[in-house]
Amino acid sequence: MRGGHPRPRTHEPRESAVVVGGGISGLLAARELAVAGLSVTILEASQEWGGCVGSHVVAGLHLDSGAESFATRSTAVADLARELGLADNIVAPHPGGAWVQLPDGPQELPKTGVLGIPANPWDPEVRRSLGLMGAIRASADRWLPASVGTSVDVTSVSSLVRSRMGKKVLERLVAPVVGGVHSADPGLLDVDMVAPGLRAGIRKHGSLAAAVAAQRSVSQGKASGPAKAGSAVAGLKGGMNTLVAALVGDLQRRGVELQAGQRAEAVVKTSLGWHVTAGDSTYDAGRLVVALDGPAAVGLLEPCLPELSGLRPAPGPLVSLVTMVVDLPELDRRPRGTGILVAPQTPGIKAKALTHATAKWDWLAEEAGPGTHVLRLSYGRREEAAGGADVVLDEGSLLDAALEDASILLTVRVSRSDIVDWDVVRWSGALPFAAVGHKQRVAQVRKVCAEVDGLTVVGGWLAGNGLAAVVADTRAQLAAAFAHKPSL
Repeated sequence: MRGGHPRPRTHEPRESAVVVGGGISGLLAARELAVAGLSVTILEASQEWGGCVGSHVVAGLHLDSGAESFATRSTAVADLARELGLADNIVAPHPGGAWVQLPDGPQELPKTGVLGIPANPWDPEVRRSLGLMGAIRASADRWLPASVGTSVDVTSVSSLVRSRMGKKVLERLVAPVVGGVHSADPGLLDVDMVAPGLRAGIRKHGSLAAAVAAQRSVSQGKASGPAKAGSAVAGLKGGMNTLVAALVGDLQRRGVELQAGQRAEAVVKTSLGWHVTAGDSTYDAGRLVVALDGPAAVGLLEPCLPELSGLRPAPGPLVSLVTMVVDLPELDRRPRGTGILVAPQTPGIKAKALTHATAKWDWLAEEAGPGTHVLRLSYGRREEAAGGADVVLDEGSLLDAALEDASILLTVRVSRSDIVDWDVVRWSGALPFAAVGHKQRVAQVRKVCAEVDGLTVVGGWLAGNGLAAVVADTRAQLAAAFAHKPSL
């Protein structure tokens, strides 16, 4: 120093990043970037954050309008919740278990299943669902060569289950679960996308049943005895939407610029990074993260990455959720546990699943009070791999269907006079449609994007369905990007 005056410090400008998409993957990507020291802007086309982890108020109750639980096969979501200060809010569902509605009547959904595939065909609950001959056919899986269902590069859930365990397991156990979770026929879905590691487990353990048992053992940790069907999940007190609120609050504290109502219309790769146009606004950044659904992501990137042509996935199905808050003390006995899945061939029922939310979550039952119950019925299946037209019912027709379906499924008459309040929420494309061959498409998309400096693409269509898959994959992709570019 000369003359006693310190020289002014010069600060290197922070590297900037733009995240397109404000669902869970986008919010988490923005957080990872901010933690790494980048200046981050996140653009969301709608006015709501969180994507399919939404919320709505029905009869004064703040409820999840989308995802209401997360799979516990990994600690990904629980770890994130703990980082956001929600550790004490992680809750397990009531141990009542789930049911399945079959053409010949309801059955308790068997324990220790993956996608409804049983770990033991001779479990009493499985045998009741399959019958003697069905259980005998399913048990043949034990003696089949491990190559059956695993030797081909790509196969569907249906092909794998039918070849190893037979038609009864497929129709009476797997189809209801896959329809309820993925809104699709198991014949259309790539087993390696919706049940990662399952085919590798067959090769390792010798049978499909053993592979299922191994996966469930990992997800249950040290729990003693088989868990009730539907219990390999957890939730948050107050709903999964509280995870979104915590993420948004965390981003605000980290100085992330959150821009709602800003739809990214075009992106251009420049010598300095990326130029993003959203309405009348433009954004320049060294790094771009695209966290949109598959068709939208490919559509945004295709003009500057023509290699993505032909890799656009089919849109996910339209799913309509009817939530009813009813004053019906007869439901206090939880007649169908935490809920019931519906086999596609079951006549007279339009819903693919019913969740008895106040029977599933004790915290919600306490908030609702005695005799008041929250029922959520899900409608919409994608039955054509090429993206057949979705069946769209108006809200009045959906309510009528929900009342009729709930009455049959719960064995308790639910009428309009019992309703305190109700709402319909529609999710278009929120569930990624992992058609057969989708895993190979994902690998190709990632290969193309990895060759472009400063670009990361994340989301459920790449990671697989469910919060656990999305959270784990988003973090892995951002970590790989940081490793690839040490300057981050």
